[in-house]
Amino acid sequence: MFNKILEKIKEYDTVIIHRHSSPDGDALGSQIGLKNIISESFPEKKVYTVGDNAGRYSFMEGSVMDEIEDSVYEGALAIVLDTSAAALISDKRYTLAKESVRMDHHIFCEKICDLEFTDTSYESCCGIVTDFARSCALPINSTGAKALYTGMVTDSGRFRYDSTSSKTHALASHLMKTPFDTADIYANLYSDDLSKIQLRAKFILKIQMTDRGVAYIYTDLEEARSYGVDNFTLSRGMVNTMAEVRGVDSWVNFTETEDGVLCEIRSNKFNINPIATKHGGGGHAKASGATLRDRAEAMELLEELCALSDG
Repeated sequence: MFNKILEKIKEYDTVIIHRHSSPDGDALGSQIGLKNIISESFPEKKVYTVGDNAGRYSFMEGSVMDEIEDSVYEGALAIVLDTSAAALISDKRYTLAKESVRMDHHIFCEKICDLEFTDTSYESCCGIVTDFARSCALPINSTGAKALYTGMVTDSGRFRYDSTSSKTHALASHLMKTPFDTADIYANLYSDDLSKIQLRAKFILKIQMTDRGVAYIYTDLEEARSYGVDNFTLSRGMVNTMAEVRGVDSWVNFTETEDGVLCEIRSNKFNINPIATKHGGGGHAKASGATLRDRAEAMELLEELCALSDG
């Protein structure tokens, strides 16, 4: 499949790379990495990255997205990365391209592009892009290698999550053959402003437990507004404040917004993806999310997590 993707890239003078909205390190890392891989091997091609703001990952070199007109998509190839469903793609203009390709490591939800590569055995989409370059003998410059390594680190939880495999370490080793500063990556990822650390402390105090050992946090709309930060910070950014509570196998963070209740679900034991899918979401076996209608649906989902823990 990697050779088919490479041949498709060779066919086009213009390549436009998309990923999911509200990007994490893996979405941006795979996007920046692939752009540098293509540009390094085919300097005559025009390669663009598009999407919404990089947010807390704006420290990554190449994270400022290109602004392009609709006309650029005419006769172009669009590549969608790290995205399981069409609704999650940042910048829906990928449909204007002549052809499209997807590379993703999430559990398959729906067909999005003309040519698709989905493989959940990779800990990250950055792992897929790295393997694509390695398998096709394509060079990776320092900017691309650093971005891809950053995405591997974030999606593997610093190589701690059980999605980490011997393949993960082999691909990380391949990236580290190109010199880049890992200290800089970790300094940006794991140091934070005092205000954010204090916010996490508040969320730790908000943790509740069901009588069946599922941890959860619920933040209503009024409270969410009072914090003065973006929804991503309150939802995905706070879900793992519950990750290291002894005896907790599953946990969920609910955040009310104007558009529904954001729901981030995690587990270190169970496949929670079917629950997320049932509620219109998706993701991975042990890390998924969804947007729910209201608090009542959130409590339904919480009960389903409790039932999962019951076995």
